[in-house]
Amino acid sequence: MSESPSPSSPEKGKILFVDDEENILRSLQRLFMDEEVEVFTAPSGAKGLEILAREAGVGVIVSDQRMPEMLGVDFLEKSKAISPQSIRILLTGYADVNAAIDAINRGGTFRYLNKPWNDEELVQTVKGALQMYRLLSENKRLTAIVKKQNAELKKWNTELETIVQEQTTELRKSYESLRVINGRLRANFKNTIVAFSGLIELRDKRMRTHSRNVAEVTVNVAKQLGLESEEREIIMVAALLHDIGKIGIPDLMLAREAEQMNFAEREEYLLHPVRGQAAIDRIEELREAGLIIRAHHESYDGNGFPDGLKKGDIPLGARIIALADYIERKIRKAMGARGFEAVRKEVELQKGIFFDPKLVPVVLAQAEAFYKKIRPRTDHIEIELLPGDLQEGMEASRDVFSGTGILLLTKGTILAKPSIMLLKRYYELDPGTQGVFVSVKE
Repeated sequence: MSESPSPSSPEKGKILFVDDEENILRSLQRLFMDEEVEVFTAPSGAKGLEILAREAGVGVIVSDQRMPEMLGVDFLEKSKAISPQSIRILLTGYADVNAAIDAINRGGTFRYLNKPWNDEELVQTVKGALQMYRLLSENKRLTAIVKKQNAELKKWNTELETIVQEQTTELRKSYESLRVINGRLRANFKNTIVAFSGLIELRDKRMRTHSRNVAEVTVNVAKQLGLESEEREIIMVAALLHDIGKIGIPDLMLAREAEQMNFAEREEYLLHPVRGQAAIDRIEELREAGLIIRAHHESYDGNGFPDGLKKGDIPLGARIIALADYIERKIRKAMGARGFEAVRKEVELQKGIFFDPKLVPVVLAQAEAFYKKIRPRTDHIEIELLPGDLQEGMEASRDVFSGTGILLLTKGTILAKPSIMLLKRYYELDPGTQGVFVSVKE
C-alpha cells in the first residue's frame, strides 16, 4: 500500500499510521476523517521512515507490532532518531507485555493499544498524544526563545558592563582632572591672598611678615580648637587680610601707635576694619572673611570698634585674630626669651576686657610655640646662598624679599621644591640685593 495523505493544512496536526494490512490503514484513516488532522499511512516500517525523513512535524506515530520486514518496536526505535519529538503508540494483536515494555524502553513509546481496538479509545488516545506533542513543541519553542533571549541579555549585560566600566573610567579621569584643577585653583586663590597680604605690608616695612605670623598662629589655634577645614581656611584668609583696610591710611599715621593719634587721625584709623570688609565684599568667596576682618578690633567687654560687639557676638575668628595680632605686635618690641613672658603678663591682664578668657591660654600656647620655632638657633650657623645652591630641607634663617621688597619667604620656612622654584623665578624677575640666608647645623 502506498502512503495516502489527506489534504494538507498548516494548522492541522500530523499523524503517521504504519501497518502491513491495507484494510487496517483504511479503517484508521476513516476514524480521523472528521478530525482536524493530516493523516499519513505507510505499509511498512521502511516506508514510514521515508515519510518521517521527508515530512517535518509529524506529531503522533502509530505502528503495528507484527510486520514482516520490521517489527513495530524496531521501527519506533529508528523513528526516534529521525523525529525525536513525535509521540509514539504501539498497536499489537496479541497481549504481548514484553513487546510493549520493549517498545517503551527502546522506542520511547507513549503507550500501547491492543488489537482489535476500541475506536473511541484510539481516537481519544491519538488526540491526547497530539495535544501532548503540541505542548512539548510549544515548550521547546518557548525554551529556545528564552535561551536566545538569555544569550542576548547576557550579551547586553556584558556590553552594558563594558560601557559602565568605560564610563566609570572616564568619570574617574574627569574627577581626577577636576580634582587637580580644583587644587590648582585653591592654591592660586591662597597665593593671591598671600600676595595681597604682602602688598599691604609694603606700606609699612616695620610690619613685614606681620600678617603671615598672625595667620600661622591663628590657623594653629583653629586646629587646636577642632574647627573644620573650611572654617579654618576662612579664618586664615581673614588673618592674612585683616589689615587690608589700612591701605587708605596716610603713611604718617601708619608710623604712629593708635594712642599717639589726634582726634581726626583716630577717627580715620577707626574706619579701617570697615574699609577692609568693603574692600573684599565684592568677592563672594571672601564675604565671611570680611565679617571677621570687620570685627577684629572688637573688645570682649563691648568697648571695641566699629560696632561695639561683645563676648559671643564677636565672631570666633575675630576673637582669635585680635589676640594673635596683639601678641605679634608686642613680641616685635620684646627681646629674647624673657620678652614673651612679658607679653604673656600683658595678655593675662587684658583677659575678659579685650580678649576672650577661654581663648587666652590656647592662643598663648600656640604663639609661644611659633615664636620659639622662628627664634635663631644657638647650635646653628647662618650662611648665604644663591637660589641655585639651595637644597630641600634647608631652613630660611631670615625673611626673603624680592628686589622691590615683596616678601617671598618667611623666616623659619623649611625649603621644599615649590619654594625653591619660587625663589629661582623671582630672582630672575625681581632679583634681590642679597642671597637667601639659611640656617645649618655647625
